[in-house]
Amino acid sequence: MTYEPVYTRTPRNAFVPSPVFVGIVAVFGVSGWMTWTGFGNVRVDVFLFIITGWLLSLCLHEYAHAIIGYFSGDKSVADRGYLRLNPLKYTSPLLSIVLPVIVVILGGIGLPGGAVWIDHQHIRSRVKDSLISAAGPLTNVVLALVMAVPFWIGVGPKIVSTVSGEYQLTGQTAHLEFWSALAALAFLQITASVLNFLPIPGLDGGSIIAPWMSPAYQRAWNLFAPYGFILLFLALWQTSLGQYFFDVVFWLGERLGLSEALIQVGLQLMRFWSGS
Repeated sequence: MTYEPVYTRTPRNAFVPSPVFVGIVAVFGVSGWMTWTGFGNVRVDVFLFIITGWLLSLCLHEYAHAIIGYFSGDKSVADRGYLRLNPLKYTSPLLSIVLPVIVVILGGIGLPGGAVWIDHQHIRSRVKDSLISAAGPLTNVVLALVMAVPFWIGVGPKIVSTVSGEYQLTGQTAHLEFWSALAALAFLQITASVLNFLPIPGLDGGSIIAPWMSPAYQRAWNLFAPYGFILLFLALWQTSLGQYFFDVVFWLGERLGLSEALIQVGLQLMRFWSGS
């Protein structure tokens, strides 16, 4: 006989943002103001703005998985603290937070990390199962679009290449550090969206299609799931696939009004320790 827990009610504070999340929001807001005004060392300001912004997007990505899982039938996500936007509650904070932040710092790419744990025995629909997996990367898509709006409508600046091969700044010229940091942050959302939608075992894209497979294929798929993330990481850094990936991402960014040069400026400013 299999026992399935019955969740009679959700804890009253299950949906209250955690102090950790509120703290990240506060640092993001303050660092954004510091970057805008040029307060102190602007490169450190840009670093804090991009990293805390990326942390917020990671929290919202995982929250999207959890909230859709909650309304799809898995009330246990509330007991695990997933609905409070606390990154320390994730199944693996090392994979979900630390590793993605390190990759952003070193490689300027929004690499997907670990995830919240959903009890799929409570999910009675394959559509809902797929939607739970899709909710995370869809959140990154929405964030990318929101961050790109100023550039798309012409409020933010652009750095374009002239016929002579030189670069020229067009549009809004004030607060360049802030705009380049925002462009870099939007770029990270695009990279995360593309990577997470790839149909690879262990990533959200793989989890989207997994419910539609036969049980035999699902078992085989799950066997490869722990290695999909590692293989993707190696492929992006050790093969020509990485160049193709960045070409696609920069192309998407251009469609949203994000110039590659402005993104590169933001990523360079973020690495304040490099001195270049």
